[in-house]
Amino acid sequence: MAISSEDKQKVKSLVILGKKQGYLTQDDILAVFPEIEDNLQLLEYIIASIQDDEIEIIEPREDDGSEFEGKKGKMTFEEKIKILKQIKSHVSTDPIRAYLQEIGRIPLLSAEEEVILAQRFEKGTEEMHALIEKFAKENKHPAYVKAWERIKKEEDRHIEVEKAKQRIVEKDRRFTTKVIREGVEAKHLLTTANLRLVVSIAKNYLKRGLDLLDLIQEGNLGLMKAVEKFEYRKGFKFSTYATWWIRQAITRAIADQARTIRVPVHMIETINKLSKVSSQLASKLGRKPTLKEIAKAMDLTPKKVQEIIKIAQKPQSLETPIGEDGENSLIDIIPDEYTASPQELATFSFLKKQINEILDGLSDRERKVIELRFGLRDGVTRTLEEVGHEFNVTRERIRQIEAKALKRMKSEEVAQALKDYLD
Repeated sequence: MAISSEDKQKVKSLVILGKKQGYLTQDDILAVFPEIEDNLQLLEYIIASIQDDEIEIIEPREDDGSEFEGKKGKMTFEEKIKILKQIKSHVSTDPIRAYLQEIGRIPLLSAEEEVILAQRFEKGTEEMHALIEKFAKENKHPAYVKAWERIKKEEDRHIEVEKAKQRIVEKDRRFTTKVIREGVEAKHLLTTANLRLVVSIAKNYLKRGLDLLDLIQEGNLGLMKAVEKFEYRKGFKFSTYATWWIRQAITRAIADQARTIRVPVHMIETINKLSKVSSQLASKLGRKPTLKEIAKAMDLTPKKVQEIIKIAQKPQSLETPIGEDGENSLIDIIPDEYTASPQELATFSFLKKQINEILDGLSDRERKVIELRFGLRDGVTRTLEEVGHEFNVTRERIRQIEAKALKRMKSEEVAQALKDYLD
């Protein structure tokens, strides 16, 4: 999908801002492109444009506490790999402190070392795809054929895949298996080396409906996706690229899981921005900001801000305890708009009795026609044709009977009896 001229103009404005500040933050980018995490092609274009002008993108701090201090001093690549292999995988049931202490041992990789691992992963992936293609062609096994069709659909954009397909015929199968193993291991190592980045980002999303371990788990899924999609040839720093995949995974999880009523991801970001702006204005003004002040700060209309505030409100359980003793629930004090009051029930009962007395003055046929036409029996009104079928006569005959009955019911005496119910 091509980048629109409007988006290119917005990127130019970001570059101008970056040159003025000397740097850009992720919030700067999100302010211009609030839905950028759903358009990673545009994101790559933005990062490339910013890097071309040598503007630094400030990322979240990876080291924000002694509980996960990284290894200090110079280490060789082999030493880092050895430590990364020793890091154990954790599931969401593990205590949070134990997890943070474990990943605190993780050494940080240099940009060159990240590229080495990315190359190993790419090579292993290519060899695996080529091997699957070879088996699909030789054996025609449905599982291999289906797997290869999925790979072609997803991976045809990688030029190197074609070269790998040709090499597979010339290579020994044992060598291919070794390359694949190294590729899988490289993905694991590159993922493990950036677990601290996930934690630093996840901490920014606390108190939004998911606990820290759930946020970390979702962020780790985004990190693994970033490893798979990372294109080192474009010169991106992996952590810069991965940050957006991690954020995307976390914000989508919050949108999908944290709220009773699902809110789109881009609206979650807007709600967060509104909350941040409101807090900043409150600190600056020394009071709660007005709707107009928030709207001005966000460059929105007051009506739009009001809509965002309404969307941000979370549902309240009707079973929520109220009062000092907590014996009553919220449902006990909410009026039921659909249940008639005792006064309305009494009035309706008298009206029904009055109408029945008026209908008693009609013939049996006239009464039944009126009851069917106006739904006085079951609340369901009938057409002239439907009532005609009931009596086995034409709709015109039913219209005549109805007109005659209504004329008899419009006497002054009847009108006086029903007058009080019309107020």
